[in-house]
Amino acid sequence: MEKGYKYTGYMMLLLLVMAIVAFYKTYFGQFPNFEVNTTALSHSAVSMIDHIHVVFALLWVGLLIGQPLLIRFGRYKTHRRLGRISYLVFLMLILTCIQPIIRILKADHAMLAYLPISDSVLLILFYVLAIFYRKDTAKHMRYMIGTSLVFLGPIFGRIGPTIFNIHPKIANHIKFAVLYVLLSTLIYLDKKTGRNYRPYVIILACFMVKQFLFTLLL
Repeated sequence: MEKGYKYTGYMMLLLLVMAIVAFYKTYFGQFPNFEVNTTALSHSAVSMIDHIHVVFALLWVGLLIGQPLLIRFGRYKTHRRLGRISYLVFLMLILTCIQPIIRILKADHAMLAYLPISDSVLLILFYVLAIFYRKDTAKHMRYMIGTSLVFLGPIFGRIGPTIFNIHPKIANHIKFAVLYVLLSTLIYLDKKTGRNYRPYVIILACFMVKQFLFTLLL
């Protein structure tokens, strides 16, 4: 593993903490008696699909944490086995995104469906690129980091309104600002050390397109 990325697995723990904080009020804090979830996007009880989605989202974050650590400590066989399991985890993660999208559409919030749809598209794109370059460790790792950055969408979408009482649209623009700072920093560090920073440029461009369409549609 590249020296500058040896703590990637530990950094991914921050993503898990942020997800728990973001969804504590609307999900984790309600366990095991879930109430009707009232948000700008929906007004409905938590369904079985929602629970399944949370399980596979947590499994995916667990892979984002565990896989870099396995590489760091030389557990390459285990890393490859979990990599094959990730195909199923990722497929279930995407499939369980469909029902929430349909729920938003049925609630007459058609334009707001853009958020989970665009997140799903980027998640699929970055994961497919990561698998395509699975034998190129540098590119593979950077595109997997890209999949983790997609999770900042729903995280900021909950933290902003529920914790800081920020309008969802403003929270999303703050998210994009944070993403641009993170990706610009990663590009600068990789360029400075002579590493392959092009995957980050592609990821950055994708998020810029997403923000442009977000502003245009919403």
